[in-house]
Amino acid sequence: MPEKNEKVTMETIVSLCKRRGFVFQSSEIYGGLASCWDYGPLGVELKRNIKDFWWRKVVQERDDMVGIDASIMMHPRVWEASGHVAGFSDPLVECKNCGHRFRSTDINSTTCPDCGGPLTEPRMFNLMFKTFMGPVEDAASVIYLRPETAQAQFVNFDNVQSTTRKKLPFGIAQIGKSFRNEITTGNFIFRTREFEQMEIEYFVKPGTDDQWFDYWVDERMSYYVGLGIKKENLRLRPHEKEELAHYAKCCSDVEYKFPIGWSEIEGIANRGDFDLTQHSKYSGKTLDYFDEEKNERYVPYVIEPSSGVDRTLLAVLVDSYDEDVADGEKRVVLRIKPEIAPIKVAVLPLSRNAKLVPKSKEVHALVRPHFMTQFDDAQSIGRRYRRQDEVGTPLCVTIDFQSLEDNQVTIRERDSMQQVRVPIAELVDALKSKFSF
Repeated sequence: MPEKNEKVTMETIVSLCKRRGFVFQSSEIYGGLASCWDYGPLGVELKRNIKDFWWRKVVQERDDMVGIDASIMMHPRVWEASGHVAGFSDPLVECKNCGHRFRSTDINSTTCPDCGGPLTEPRMFNLMFKTFMGPVEDAASVIYLRPETAQAQFVNFDNVQSTTRKKLPFGIAQIGKSFRNEITTGNFIFRTREFEQMEIEYFVKPGTDDQWFDYWVDERMSYYVGLGIKKENLRLRPHEKEELAHYAKCCSDVEYKFPIGWSEIEGIANRGDFDLTQHSKYSGKTLDYFDEEKNERYVPYVIEPSSGVDRTLLAVLVDSYDEDVADGEKRVVLRIKPEIAPIKVAVLPLSRNAKLVPKSKEVHALVRPHFMTQFDDAQSIGRRYRRQDEVGTPLCVTIDFQSLEDNQVTIRERDSMQQVRVPIAELVDALKSKFSF
């Protein structure tokens, strides 16, 4: 079995993203900024849809989950308690010739991969971005940009539990930006210094944590299949004991077969009671749970499914990319699950003929309150179909000269390219019937 996705290269995905407006290099007119990316008009829609899909599955459709949206900046003692100040580091080596720096675990030689020069001995480098709060830059005003969203769920455990009156087991979900001053970045949006996480902290009674860990491993694998990712491109990799984080009882990664090889898109960890215990110790605030039915008090264990928005988006793009032949020409098509496609319906007049404009605008105005739409009248209808296929639009609606006579339009499907004619009065219902969400 191939160890990497050979259907498409990363270069092809990067080119498509730039050409069609999914992802741009940040600050591109100034030469760009390493490892920083901007999501364009289509990218921001796909990203929003992925986050909405996640939120719907893990919060809206469950009785045992609530959400928060916490501040990026937190009290610096949070990061002391969590262990990030003392231990959130990577081994750094530097080339003595060219000065390039690398994470030592990313290279398998004692020479620089760029110029062949000798490398320094590894030294530990803290990955947190440090800044200052207020006008004075001194030790008392140091704060950090959060390297993960999870700590906010832990420090808000008592607030959330007491206000929602949730009983164990229950979870707190959050989507938000995190920042890590990575030594080695690359592979497009796979590893960046600013990234977005979708994290669950699921609190359970000690002794039930193993079964809940198994539950969430199965649940998260099924989630990605439900997102439209092919099962054969997913695998579960349990962590070896020596690679476990200091807080973890056990951990497994959901990996996707990228063009760069099998790589993590989500980690599921049994964090034990480490986090709540640490924050209780450092804050002086008791973070435990009173079980009224058992009449006992204890510190919950935590199961953490943590996924990356950017990596999930990249996996969706790679997995949905396909090429076939239409009308004797190569066709590039993103077979994205319609529910998360950036544009659901494209409205395409046959041409820019002035007679078609009023009817085309009428159809667009009819459809757009119900779906994310795009109006496109540039170039031939065939080229416009290809453009929509390439960005994953499931359905196109075409207005032609016959539409002016019979008040009907043509619906064209992305995957099958089949077409059907429907009355404009029935168009919205006809489109809805083709979507399963």
